[in-house]
Amino acid sequence: MEIEPETWAVVKQRDPDAYSAFKELFKDQSATGRIEYVNPTYGQSFFYNISGESVIRQFSYGIDLVRAHFPEAVFTTYSSEEPCFTSCLPGILRSFGFSYASTKNPNTMWGGYTRAYGGELVNWVGPDGTKILTVPRYACEALNPNSTWQSMAWNNSKEYIHACFAAGIQNPVGMCIQDANWDRGWGRGPWLINNSRAYQPTEYKTWRNYIENYSIGTTTDDWHFTQEDMQVGLVWGAQVIQRLAQEVRVAENKVVVAEKLAALSNMYSGNAWPGKGIDEAWENLLRAQHHDAWIVPYNRNLLGRTRTWAELATIWTDLTNTNSNNIIEHSMRIVTPVGETSIAVYNTLAFQRSEHVDVKIPITWKNRTLSVVNPDGKQIPSQMAEKDGNMYLTFIAQAVPPMGFSTYRIKEDTTIAKETPSVKQQNDGSYLLENDLYTIVIDPTKGGTIKSIKAKDLNNQEFVDAANERSFNEMRGYFYKGEAFLSSTQSLAEVEILEQGPLSAKVAIYGKLGKHPFTQTIRLVQGEKRIDMTLKIDWEDNPGIGEGIPSLRENPRKPFYDSRYKLQVHFPANMKSQQVYKNAPFDVCESRHEDTFFNRWDQIKHNIILNWVDLYDKTTNHGLAMFSDHTTSYAHGKDHPLALTVQYSGDGLFSWGRDFSVTRSTEISYALVPHRGTWIDSRIWSEGERINEPLLATLSGNNPDKNQSKSLLNIQDNAYELSSIVCKGDDVYVRFFNAQNDASTKSVTFNLKADRAELVELDNGVKEMLKTSLTDAKMKVDLSIPQFGIRTIRLVNATGQ
Repeated sequence: MEIEPETWAVVKQRDPDAYSAFKELFKDQSATGRIEYVNPTYGQSFFYNISGESVIRQFSYGIDLVRAHFPEAVFTTYSSEEPCFTSCLPGILRSFGFSYASTKNPNTMWGGYTRAYGGELVNWVGPDGTKILTVPRYACEALNPNSTWQSMAWNNSKEYIHACFAAGIQNPVGMCIQDANWDRGWGRGPWLINNSRAYQPTEYKTWRNYIENYSIGTTTDDWHFTQEDMQVGLVWGAQVIQRLAQEVRVAENKVVVAEKLAALSNMYSGNAWPGKGIDEAWENLLRAQHHDAWIVPYNRNLLGRTRTWAELATIWTDLTNTNSNNIIEHSMRIVTPVGETSIAVYNTLAFQRSEHVDVKIPITWKNRTLSVVNPDGKQIPSQMAEKDGNMYLTFIAQAVPPMGFSTYRIKEDTTIAKETPSVKQQNDGSYLLENDLYTIVIDPTKGGTIKSIKAKDLNNQEFVDAANERSFNEMRGYFYKGEAFLSSTQSLAEVEILEQGPLSAKVAIYGKLGKHPFTQTIRLVQGEKRIDMTLKIDWEDNPGIGEGIPSLRENPRKPFYDSRYKLQVHFPANMKSQQVYKNAPFDVCESRHEDTFFNRWDQIKHNIILNWVDLYDKTTNHGLAMFSDHTTSYAHGKDHPLALTVQYSGDGLFSWGRDFSVTRSTEISYALVPHRGTWIDSRIWSEGERINEPLLATLSGNNPDKNQSKSLLNIQDNAYELSSIVCKGDDVYVRFFNAQNDASTKSVTFNLKADRAELVELDNGVKEMLKTSLTDAKMKVDLSIPQFGIRTIRLVNATGQ
């Protein structure tokens, strides 16, 4: 069974007798029982499009809800009707107590499929080395030539079964999950029994029964699954998907930050854990991550059919953000008292940070001359700016401790930095944007594209390939109604200086894409490695962008696949050799693709950017990372520079006949980080975490002269990322992720006391009792995590210092 856990409350209310009878039937969870719950996740997410922490919560919240209805439930095999898979699943599944998995979805491949691989059983190996015994989409299980949503296994045809026998598969499995909504529920009954077109004898078994009692039972075939074995494709670039992905990204970052700050206020100020608010925040987010919201966003939700999935996702993520913001504000106010004499800056990551932060100040302070003083009494760069009717003081918060806060004094004075970011118009009409790390040259004659980016701390390495056919930061796409490619370089642009002070410099570029006006911004902050950019396009109408062909039922060629026709922003990099790396939930994939281009359902390539894509040139040992504010697609090839999908407008999935049109302005944010070395050397994963969880600041009444700052933990060598902190009763659960290629033992110091420290699985089982030592009222444990591994520590009866 693969049924959303929330369904059972509705069933219980509408048909209590049937619900009670089903509960009795469910009690038999033996291998020979009739029921196995194969996907207990709360919102049946695709997984590959959300954060690793979200993947974990899909299981944890879903399993808890299923067991609330069916206490006897045993979760043995993970399987999904849709391609709800991602590379890190083996480790997560095993930690939740699963023994087996299946990567088949033979009759619901609308959004894609896993790569065909192997025989009867394989060991699916995750990026952290964890294995789980798996029934794959067999190497002989070809895609159905007469379908754009099925493999040849969908109906157990004689042709398919004989192909399996020929491949040495003694006990083949074909159709594995039948949609109960198909053809008015179970009107057609089990499809394969007494079906003359299906191979006979065919029998229905649960996955656990099949694997344990009817399959070969074991294998030595290790399938080292990478994220590019996810051959999946949605309507990337469509506004409805773009907005959904942005909403989900914001919400999943906020709820994690809310948990961390709630834990901080619980440990250090005795603030009660806001369990109800956090649970509601997560549950609404998990609903918005449902695969139907992403693949059929215009469909009406089955419950009530009054709103589309996209409309509901906006409501759900808004509820998540409201709960999270309330928890964040309350937690900060509990830890640091209300006032206007100082600023408290909070860091929710596992490493010390020195970076810019914005604090909202009263509008009445608009004409004051303010500066910021650090705990050592030193003035630090700051500047004031008015945004959306509010006043903000921006400054460089220095040495904010990991998972903690620092306090800074506000002083009536001004600070003038010796070197400040600047914008200057040069003799040739170009604009020079500069800070202590970069010089950027903007060319208004080519739509405000970038002529040069030089990194001062990398020996003035030039990152722009000036010889490339595409300009750097150029927008270009095929507008099929006019049968022409349009580019931002085809019109002149105006450049306006928005910020220029001791801390940051920012410009706005006003141009046109055909008749459609756009605004791009570029911002440099002193000492900041990241180059921040935004884009807004004010569409005059629905222009139609993409290949411009109809999406027909029988035609595997789809207009929303080929990114070369979509509107993209291009980044031709000055790199002779370009190896592509891209992050995924708890994973980083080294791309094997020569290029990302395809236009057919049966030729899908993985071209998805979750948070970032990184180019690396081994000849110069330099790289360029590109970050996106939402999950979408990217493009890259030998003759095509790295590019980010900005807009698609045209036909979507054929069976729902919906035009994915432009209905509002397009607004996205992206960023670039030039760097030395590989993504590991330059800690690109940590850069992504800084974007996800920026420093937070609030006005405070703390006395900064007493150096009031606290830190909940410290990790040797900044070895791990802090995925989450959660309080449950008197215990604190701290989860770490290791993105670095270093599995050696590291010490983790907690600035609190606890009776003991346990290494626990995601199902709460104790994996290991950790040895602890106490020094200066701080508890230290030693921890080893393989690359791309996660580990959860439970601190029993924890109390803050």
